[in-house]
Amino acid sequence: MKKVLVFSLALIFMLTAAGLALAGSNPLKVNEKKVHKSFIAEIPTDHFIDVFKLHEVWKKAMADPAYRKKIYLIDVRTDSEFDAFHIEGTDHVQGGHMYVIPKKIKDPNTPIYIWCRTSHRAKYVGGFLYKYGYKNVYVVSSTTRNGKKYHGGVVGWAEAGFPFVNQFTGVFYIKEYRKHPSKAEMSYRLRMWHPY
Repeated sequence: MKKVLVFSLALIFMLTAAGLALAGSNPLKVNEKKVHKSFIAEIPTDHFIDVFKLHEVWKKAMADPAYRKKIYLIDVRTDSEFDAFHIEGTDHVQGGHMYVIPKKIKDPNTPIYIWCRTSHRAKYVGGFLYKYGYKNVYVVSSTTRNGKKYHGGVVGWAEAGFPFVNQFTGVFYIKEYRKHPSKAEMSYRLRMWHPY
C-alpha cells in the first residue's frame, strides 16, 4: 500500500510538472519564430548590412541630392518611436503598413534601406518587400567590429555614436541607450505626451 501511495504521488508530481512545462511553452511564440525565419530567408544574405554601411549610404545621400532621390532610407518603427528620435532626412513607414510601399516605390530595382529598433521588424518588412518583388532591399542588422558587438537599427546607430534628430531638439547623440526606463525615469508623478 505504501509503495502504491509513493508511486501515485510521484506520478502526480511528474504529470503536474510536465503540464506546467507545456503551459509555459507558447506554441504561438514558437510559430512566430518560424514565420520570422521564413521572412529572413527571403532576404539575400549579402543584403544584410550593418549600421556602419548604413552610415556611409546616409552620409552620401545627405551630401548628394541626386543620389538621395534614387534611394529610400526607411525607418519602420512605430510613430511614437520615430517622433522621439530618428536619423535625419530619412523616411518613415510603420512596419505594419509596409503595404503602402509598392504604391510609392514603383521600380522594383530601387535601393531600399530598412531598419527598426534592432532588426526584428525590419527583417519582416524586408522579407515582405522581397515577396512583393523588390530586388535591392537592404536590412540593417547586427555586427561585430573591433571586438565590440553593435546591434542593428537605431540601437546600433546609437552604439556607434551617430547622430539623431527630432522636431524639438535638433541634432543630438544618445550617450546610453536603455531598453527600459531607469528607476528615476519611472518615478515621475505627472506627465503628458503630445508630439507637437
